[in-house]
Amino acid sequence: NLRRVFDEAAFGTAIVNSVVVSGSITLCVVVSSTLAGFAFAKLRFRGRRPLMLLVVSTMLIPPQLGIVPLYLLMGELGWTGRLEAVIVPSVVSAFGVFFMWQYLGRAVADELLDAARVDGCSAGAIMRHVVVPAARPGAAVLALFTFVQAWNDFMWPLVVLDPENPTVPVALSTLASGYYEEYSLVLTGTVVGTVPTLLLFALLGRRIVGEIMPRAAGH
Repeated sequence: NLRRVFDEAAFGTAIVNSVVVSGSITLCVVVSSTLAGFAFAKLRFRGRRPLMLLVVSTMLIPPQLGIVPLYLLMGELGWTGRLEAVIVPSVVSAFGVFFMWQYLGRAVADELLDAARVDGCSAGAIMRHVVVPAARPGAAVLALFTFVQAWNDFMWPLVVLDPENPTVPVALSTLASGYYEEYSLVLTGTVVGTVPTLLLFALLGRRIVGEIMPRAAGH
């Protein structure tokens, strides 16, 4: 069954594509959400609250409403059938910004930022030495959620990618199509497609729990 899965559904290509897509989206979302979350939580600028409300309000829009205009845009850019069409629309996440805004608002004390400024730290030094160490537990949780969501995304990759260049969920749907559905192949493909997410949790799970629990005990 394992051999047939890789032969019949281009599963090797699907796994590589899903790793590239999910890894790229996760990295971009964590970086952009940490920067934006810190700005909304700790920096004072005009329009901060309306902008944050605008970011949160975008979470109310069903993603299915944007499939047609997004597909037309990808066609104009020449990205149809390419992984860029799946990666670029997801590099910024409203949920990620909201999550890091909530987390950094509590994890980074204003007095610590003031002390860093008094010591002569620049904005980059404050991010590197103060914000990033404090953001690691929250960023790890966000990375895990984002990776799993990107890995399991089915609708948009099905629309924009070619059948010969699928992601794992699209390849699984190929195994499940046809007049006769072979459940042995579908379940084997599901097991193979689950392994990367389990490996990621094995790598990040202990770090997440180990860093969050002392903070929870401290509060």
